[in-house]
This record gives sequence, structure tokens and C-alpha cells, in this order.
Amino acid sequence: MSAIYLSSPAPTGDEAFKEGWNSALPIGNGSLGAMVYGDPKNDILQLNEDTVWVGCGGRNRVNPKAKGSWRKCRELLLEGKIQEAEQLCRSDLYAIPDQQRFYDTCGHIRFLFSHREYDGYSRRLELSEAVCRVRFSENGKNYLREYFPSRPDNVIVMRQVSLDGERFCCKADISERDNLDYRLDVCETGCFVSVKQPEDGCEYCLMVSAESDGCVIFSEKGFEAFDATELCVYITIRSDFYGDEPREFCEKTLENAMELGFDAVKARHLSDFQSLFGRVSLCLDGKDNDNVPTPERLKNAGDDPKLAQLYFDYGRYLLISSSRPKTMPANLQGIWNKDHTPPWGSKYTVNINAEMNYWPAGVCDLAECEEPLFELLKTMQPCGRKVARDMYGLEGFVCHHNTDIFGDCAPQDSWLPATVWPLGAAWLCTHIKTHYEFTGDRAFLEEYLDILKDACRFFVGYLFEKDGMLITGPSVSPENTYIHPSGEQGCLCIGPTMDSMIIREIFESAVEFSKLLGREDLLTKQLEEMLPKLPKPSVGKYGQIMEWAEDYDEVEPGHRHISHLWGLYPSDQLSFEKTPELMKAARVTLERRLSHGGGHTGWSRAWIINMWARLRDGDKALENVEALLSRSTYPNFLDMHPPFQIDGNFGGAAGIAEMLIQSQGGVITLLPALPKKWRSGRVSGLKTRGNIAADIEWSDGKLKSARLRSTLGNSFFAVLPEGCEALGENVENVGGGIVKFSGAAGFEAEIRARGD
Repeated sequence: MSAIYLSSPAPTGDEAFKEGWNSALPIGNGSLGAMVYGDPKNDILQLNEDTVWVGCGGRNRVNPKAKGSWRKCRELLLEGKIQEAEQLCRSDLYAIPDQQRFYDTCGHIRFLFSHREYDGYSRRLELSEAVCRVRFSENGKNYLREYFPSRPDNVIVMRQVSLDGERFCCKADISERDNLDYRLDVCETGCFVSVKQPEDGCEYCLMVSAESDGCVIFSEKGFEAFDATELCVYITIRSDFYGDEPREFCEKTLENAMELGFDAVKARHLSDFQSLFGRVSLCLDGKDNDNVPTPERLKNAGDDPKLAQLYFDYGRYLLISSSRPKTMPANLQGIWNKDHTPPWGSKYTVNINAEMNYWPAGVCDLAECEEPLFELLKTMQPCGRKVARDMYGLEGFVCHHNTDIFGDCAPQDSWLPATVWPLGAAWLCTHIKTHYEFTGDRAFLEEYLDILKDACRFFVGYLFEKDGMLITGPSVSPENTYIHPSGEQGCLCIGPTMDSMIIREIFESAVEFSKLLGREDLLTKQLEEMLPKLPKPSVGKYGQIMEWAEDYDEVEPGHRHISHLWGLYPSDQLSFEKTPELMKAARVTLERRLSHGGGHTGWSRAWIINMWARLRDGDKALENVEALLSRSTYPNFLDMHPPFQIDGNFGGAAGIAEMLIQSQGGVITLLPALPKKWRSGRVSGLKTRGNIAADIEWSDGKLKSARLRSTLGNSFFAVLPEGCEALGENVENVGGGIVKFSGAAGFEAEIRARGD
């Protein structure tokens, strides 16, 4: 069983618990999150709820001077007056105020148990169950403490059992609140804290109930349990985001959970979670080190193939735990955040980070976990239309490099390398294409086509012609700085490569899907006419893909963003089949970044894994998996930016899947980037574009067998590996080493090594 294993509790002293957070273990049900410290004597559960944000509702933050200035800014850039353009940007284009809303913590609950000295300690997060278990002994008596989140019953549950009948006491304290306006009280169900954030912030209620075979007494600060061999604690949180009364919701939720009882709540949790997690299984050949503490394993990442298997499973676990239908999308920290003012506001950073969170969704058969991202697009669209109109005087839907749960689309921060970049909504809209490609869900496409086209509509007005090409500006190549031939350094620019790649993707998708659904219109025709004028990637003086429209040098050649390789991954605009010369240039680009220190943040390293996988270099991909594990992973296996960001976990999991199967370009490729160290293994349940389920087994570095199931009954193409044969009802060799499979819905095809 895959598990994160720690042999000691996370520190829980008055101040130490803040540092101990990086050793605490995350559990979550999509909306409720908790970090398990697991101290036998002085335990802490740090808590979050996904709608508890500082501030409430949307605001119009557009700078009123912007509409008259952004074109002037463009003119200055075209004249080479970079500093003047950037000064105008700072004064006229930055939003007022410059900050969006940000995510908040719900504080923590402290549990003081009557235990004294203990031994035999272990803390394991069992990924296949989403249950965290703490085991320890005191004076030869054994104890088990379990923690899990229930999606069906919307509670976090903690239960301690004395396995040898020894009795214990526990005091729970919910009163440790370091700021905010709050009220502690008791009710029939238990105890609760009602919190009102300052100014126009939200209100929320955190409620706790407990039952025991001993005696439980509630007070306004928590509860005390006496003379117990078993104690079960239920926790729920509700904000006023949804318009109901938080306390009433919490009371009803806890009443329902307690009426069901621990066994039923746990059974419902397991059934719900395992219905998602159990869809995919990966097994890499190697020594089973599940009983070695995970931090020790991280020190020897290069000699532990199964650590990559664990990282893959952890990424799936985290996505299921932080993003479910009818929850908020996973933010910069998923749902796990200890701070009232978290790094970068723990918002949705949409110049890569929020998108990376959902890279594993399709290939890991977790398409429904992506639904909150699309619901956020619906929230963003009205605000994005207003920003397009008020800031640019244009139609359509625009967002810059951040948004929040209220859909704020105005520029965020006063930081030039990122702030004025109008491609955030466009990148998010590429997920509409990817989701449809993996699911084939036409109803979904009908629902979201207008949002995709609205994002295109903005660029119909924003693009301008230069030397026969349609380009953007002012913009940036996130979050990099270039050196102009004049010697000036600049961030603001005209026509960065990434912009053209993203715009090409949404234009082509809008045209294709409009025709597919019979919804062609004037915009469709405009996009078709504009597409040939969008710039394609160019090769620069180092043999690299050019990052900007001009062949500038970077101030940081090892910059963490590798935006000009967006067309390699997550897009498939660059490929060996379509653009072999550009694939050579992509490799040079990646090697150049890495030779200058690139990949020094967790999410950047995760992106690099996916790029090497697309370049079909399994050993380089694995080298970066191992670097992600050894250099950018905390003891609790969460991604180290530093500080913690969850995107590296998701991007790393996606990269491992990308090493095992790819399906861009309409053709399935099995084991496209298999490293030499992964000599043997098997994986089942991965999905490809076309909604094809794949089970793959390999031995001695070569494919042994693959079973492909067409969920929709559509035909599909696959590369036939050397030494293999294709079996199925209707198999056609179409040339170039590619075979076509056809059949009715649910049909299976097989590829296997000859002689097996």
C-alpha cells in the first residue's frame, strides 16, 4: 500500500507548530482540509475551508487611466522606449488597489491527551484510503488514532482507541485564535467558534462534537473527555459564501454524522474516495520501502524507484482531496494553508500554477475533479468582460495573471514581470479543449463554448498587425526579463512567443468546436482569417526557441519560467511528427535553461519533467523526477517552492504519467519516455484523449502487453512498438508504424510483444 510514513510527530509547541506544518500530513474532502500533526500528548489539527477568504465579493479595481494609456504604452515599446513604457504601465495600468482577495486559515484545534512517555510511534497517511493513522504505546499499552475527511458527510473525523482497554483523558481547545473578531459558545451539538473577518470579510462557523464511552463535557472553549477507551471527534466548517446560515448548517451536519456513527461515516468515506483513487494503479519494479520513513527515502531518491510511484499516487490523492464537484478549485496550496496572509495570497495564479494543478486530471481519469476550475471560469467571465471594457475598451473576456474565488480579472500586484499579462483567461480556456479531448463530453462542450469564444473575442480587438503578423502588446513573457540591444533591461514587451502559442490554441479550438456543434458565426470566420497571421515559433542565435519576438538575451538564462516551450507542453504545437526542427530547438532551450540553474523551484522542475517526456527522453525525465524528490519536497511529501506550493505535486504526477503514455496529435504512444531504471512495471487505468482506458505492462525495458478500451466506441490510432503485434476485431495498419483500432462502444484492443 502506498503511504507517507513519518516516525515522529510534527512539532506542536506554541511557536514550533508553524514550522512543524511541513511535517504535518494533509487530509481533505475537497472543501474541508486539515493538517495532521499526530502528537500523542499535544496534538494539533490545523484547519481550512475552501471559501474562507479575506474579503467578500468582487470589486472594480481597474485603473481609470488604463483605457487611454495601454495603446500609448504599445507605441512606446514599438519605438524602443522601454523605460518610458514601463513607467507609464506602473502609473496607468496597475490596478487600484493592486491586490485581489486572498485565502485564509480557519486556525487550529489543540488536543491535550493524558499520555506521558510513549514509544513505538508511527504516523502513516494511507493514500488508497485517505486515512491517516497514528500508532504508539505507553507503558506497554497500545493506542490507535485515526483521522479522515468525509466528502459524503462533510466532516473531518478524529478517533482514538485504546487497543488494550486502558483509559485516557483528552481536552480539546478551539479558543487559540491569534486575531479576528470571534465568539465561542456551546450548543446542543457541541461547541463552536463563530468568526467575523475585519471590514467586509466573510463570516464562518467551526463546530466540534464528540462522543465517547467515557464522559464528555463541553465548554465554550472546547470539551473534556474523561475515563475513555474510545473517543470520536467530528469537525465541520461553513462560511456565509453560499448564502445560508453557517451555524445552522454546521449543527445539522454534525447531527447527521453522529446519527450515522463512526463506522458508517468511515465506510461512506472509503466508498466515495476509493471510487476515484482506485481507478488507476501504478507499480514500478523495485524494493518495497514502505516501512522506511519517507524523509529517509527522500535522501536516497535516486536508488528508490518506488518513490516515484509514491509521488504519482500522492498527486492523485491530493487532487481528489482538494478539488471535487461543487467545491472551489485547488488554489496555490490546494486547500491547506496555515497563514492569515499566505504567500502570494494562496490565490489562483493563472500564468501556470492553477493550470498545472489540473494537468493530471485527464490522464489519471479524474475529469470530474476538474469541474471546479470550469465553474470558476463562469464566475470570472462577467468580471473579465468588465475588465476588457473598462481597461481596454474592447469586447470579450480577459484575465491577467491571477484571480480569486470572486472571479477578479484585473491586474494583480505591482510587479512588472507578471502584472500586465492579458493571457490568463486564455490559458485557462485551453483546459476546455483538453477536458473535451479526454472525455468526449459534447454536453460539456456546448456549455463552455461561449466562454472559449468570448476569450477569443478579446484578442480579435487586442491583436495588432506588425510586419504582416498579428501580435500582442503590451505583454510580458512570464515572469522573465530581457536585455534590449540598447542595453536596457525590460519586462514589458511586444509579441512574446507564449502569447501567440496560447492564442493559436484557443482560436483553433473555437473554430473546430463551433463547426462540430453547428455554431459557426461571424467570430468563427474572423478567427479563421486571423489564424494564418499568428506568428509561429522562431529559432534564435543559440539554436533555441526564441522567447520574445526579437532574439533578446535573458537577464536570467536559468529562469524558472520556460514560457516559450508552452507549445511543447502542455500544448502539442511542437512535435517530432509536425515540427522536427523546432523539437531540436526545444531541446536546446531546455538544456540551456538547466545549464544556467533552471528548475530551482518545485513547480518549474515538474514542468521540466513533462517537457523531457514530450522530448521522449526518459532518462532526463527521471533525472528531474529525482531532483524534484531530493531538492524540492518537504518531509510530508508536499512540494517545496519554497515555501509550499501544491502545483509541483500535481505537475510531477502528470509528468510521471506522461512518461508512460501520450496521446497528443491523435495517436497513442505507449511508454514514450521510459527510463532505463524503470526496467519492469505495470500501470492500469490511465486515460488518453478519445476517452481510451489503457493498461500497460513492460519488462526488461520493453512493452510486454497493453490493453486499450474504447469507452465511447470511437476508433483510435496507436504507435505499434518494434517487436509487437496488434490484436482486436478491426485492426488496420495505416503505415508509419501506426495501427488503427475500431469497434463498438466498450471494445478492447491489445498490443503485445510477439511470442508472449
